[in-house]
Amino acid sequence: MPIYEYKCDTCNKSFELLVLGSDQPTCPTCGTPEIKRLMSCCGFVSKGSGAPGEAPSFKSSAGMSGCAGCSSTNCGSCGI
Repeated sequence: MPIYEYKCDTCNKSFELLVLGSDQPTCPTCGTPEIKRLMSCCGFVSKGSGAPGEAPSFKSSAGMSGCAGCSSTNCGSCGI
């Protein structure tokens, strides 16, 4: 089930909501539907390609996103 991050245009509060199906989310603080969905940060750890004989190399995406200022709602839009 998707949990989305939002920011309210009216009261400027940031919040997370579980959104099911065609639910129309509203701000839990002021009740307005005038909200914007934010790009969520995600973190993962890569342990290398898994090729035989390759030593694992650890890489983390947490806090290193090149999309910090991106306003797109689609992570595939820039190819990162």
